[in-house]
Amino acid sequence: MERIAVFGGTFNPIHNGHIHLAKSFAKALHIDRLLVIPTNSPPHKAAPDLAPAADRLAMCRAACGREGFEVSDMEIRRGGPSYTAVTLRELKKLCPDSELFLITGEDMFVTLADWKEPQTIFSLATVCASPRSRGGRDALRRCAAKLQKLGAKTYLADFHYLPVSSTMVREAVRKGKSISDLVPAPVERYIREKKLYLEEMGNGI
Repeated sequence: MERIAVFGGTFNPIHNGHIHLAKSFAKALHIDRLLVIPTNSPPHKAAPDLAPAADRLAMCRAACGREGFEVSDMEIRRGGPSYTAVTLRELKKLCPDSELFLITGEDMFVTLADWKEPQTIFSLATVCASPRSRGGRDALRRCAAKLQKLGAKTYLADFHYLPVSSTMVREAVRKGKSISDLVPAPVERYIREKKLYLEEMGNGI
């Protein structure tokens, strides 16, 4: 059975923390394929300074090609809000004999029960997370216990986390600071060439 990891997000932009998390889970879970899927429109959180979908997709491809990850535009092509349950159903139809693993960030994992069709997500994929804060480990364990009672299969890892966020990258760009330690080199070049994140766009999408 092919083991496929699904890593979704706004990736606004994709950064070294994303890559580190994806590589860590791919190794720990013996993943055959890792799919990075940028959202078209995030339904679960505000997305300040959201770059156009085409640019976020291009940055993902620039970052992931050398890592051996696949990048899918399925949510962007679908349009509208990007719901994980819909994406997992579509992937299961495309790969019916696969075992799916959903990689989430700490902040996303603890809100899973409030997502659209959480039972669909729980039935189709093992939900994976690793802490990104000092108190994150205990928070994830408490949440995993609650999700398991709802029928979820969970996998928690305690990988070393990189203190990088997309917000940090965008703020550094606006202030004219270097982002070479925050994002892969191809992503840094793309941001500079396209002049992304130079102006604050405010809250929302």
